[in-house]
Amino acid sequence: MDSKKKKLPLGIENFEDLIRNDFYYIDKTGLIRDILKQPAKVTLFTRPRRFGKSLNMSMLEKFFSPESDKHIFDGLVITQEKELCEKHMGRYPVISVSLKGINAPSYDTAFKMLVMMINEAAEKVQYLRNSERLSEAEKGFFEELLSRNMDEATAFGSLRLLSRLLYKHHGQPVIVLIDEYDVPLAKAFSNGYYEQMVFLIRNLFEQVLKTNDSLHFAILTGCMRISKESIFTGLNNLSVRSVTDLRYDEYFGFTDAEVQELLNYYGFSNCYDAIKEWYDGYQFGNTDVYCPWDVMNYCDTLLDELNAQPENYWVNTSSNDAVRKFIEECDNGTTKREIERLIAGETIEKEIYQELTYQDMYTSIDHIWSVLFTTGYLTQKGKIEGNRYKLAIPNLEIRSIYTSQIMTLFQENVKKDGQLLTQFCDALNQGNTSEVENCLNRYLRKTISIRDTFVKKQLKENFYHGILVGILGLKDYWGITSNRETGDGYSDIVVETENSQKGIILEVKYAHDGNLEAASQKAVKQIEKTNYAQELQDEGIDTILKYGIAFYKKRCKVELKK
Repeated sequence: MDSKKKKLPLGIENFEDLIRNDFYYIDKTGLIRDILKQPAKVTLFTRPRRFGKSLNMSMLEKFFSPESDKHIFDGLVITQEKELCEKHMGRYPVISVSLKGINAPSYDTAFKMLVMMINEAAEKVQYLRNSERLSEAEKGFFEELLSRNMDEATAFGSLRLLSRLLYKHHGQPVIVLIDEYDVPLAKAFSNGYYEQMVFLIRNLFEQVLKTNDSLHFAILTGCMRISKESIFTGLNNLSVRSVTDLRYDEYFGFTDAEVQELLNYYGFSNCYDAIKEWYDGYQFGNTDVYCPWDVMNYCDTLLDELNAQPENYWVNTSSNDAVRKFIEECDNGTTKREIERLIAGETIEKEIYQELTYQDMYTSIDHIWSVLFTTGYLTQKGKIEGNRYKLAIPNLEIRSIYTSQIMTLFQENVKKDGQLLTQFCDALNQGNTSEVENCLNRYLRKTISIRDTFVKKQLKENFYHGILVGILGLKDYWGITSNRETGDGYSDIVVETENSQKGIILEVKYAHDGNLEAASQKAVKQIEKTNYAQELQDEGIDTILKYGIAFYKKRCKVELKK
């Protein structure tokens, strides 16, 4: 990279560090203006992971806190609002905490981690120890917030107490920022102490957000909108801004114009189409947005290898349990066809329930649709009426997560049915094309397939290629190579049977027009034309079966040349 270019901010969530250390910043400071012009007492922003929530919270902290250096905002959009800056910039004490790190196997450990979070919030304002505006009793209360031996009652009221002490010291009401509020709940649900964590978070929030005269306003972020009955009991001043809301829709994620400007800056404009296909497609409100994490990571890869292909960066940042549970639940034909339509790039219509508890999430397939939507595995392509939306898979990256999970579950099911696996491999080994077709059609009926819409030919063939590799990879003592350079081209799948007694070559084609016979014959001719058998012959394998296999939706045709 040109040494004069700004650095790419990979995983940097501290706004001041990003600005001071000359990282590239896509200006989202307009969020400050919009929050101040249309204030709410408590605002919850729900967005999928890796869409810039934590960086925006850090930005808000640095803007409002009197301890921050306000020059870090020089030249940014918010400084054009001179009256707002004069009135609000550096004017309020800020309590900023993140619950992201509260990930523990037990409630006791989680509680200790929460106490440490409170300790850290208090340590940031240790000047209160010497405040002339606080009484000795109040300073004693502050010392309790620094103790690692805090009890539950103190923890419940900790943020409320801290805000009261800050208000008294500064003479100004306090802004409270709580990032990733729902992470402890997700972890508690996974580890079996959900009810205890709900009780803890509910009490903490109720005291600091509801019965708190020292509060100016509060901002919370999270992935899920947990129902009011569960967490926000009695909190009538809560304004929820989800991915369906028009207000603030451009402040989380990158807009198309922002991505084009980024690519122009680094000289990657020729990669625009690939980035759009892989990482765009989310619709927040009326704005089409890209996932920032993916765009930045791919640009970083391009700095080292200009011809690098897009890859899935998002999948490694969290588990994909929601997709897996969804696919596991789709036993009925209707849901299976809906998934096939989504993978093909079509839309389906569903009612979305944005207020759920973690206990409700996987109790029905209807709730799982909502979980996939709120966590970014589906996006909206238009509101129909009420809470009913057109839903779609956003892009190729998320689509690859679905297909990967489908393949994993398919392979697990193949493993369970050893009899069918033996039938298929025996038929393949014996050159019995009708039985190979019969077994493959049985497998196809069991899995989710790709419908014949606008999905690219290569992606369709890759899907069926994956099915064959998933089956053959479970056959003991058979050697399988896939997409390996052989002869004059790249074979799809090459098999050496036990003790290299026989070689099997499989070439996969997708019959777009439904003409399976023509496509299977074309596959066989490709094996012959590119001399795929040469490597096997060089290894001393004389008996080689050459299969051309054509697929169309849930049907196949097998052609053999010996």
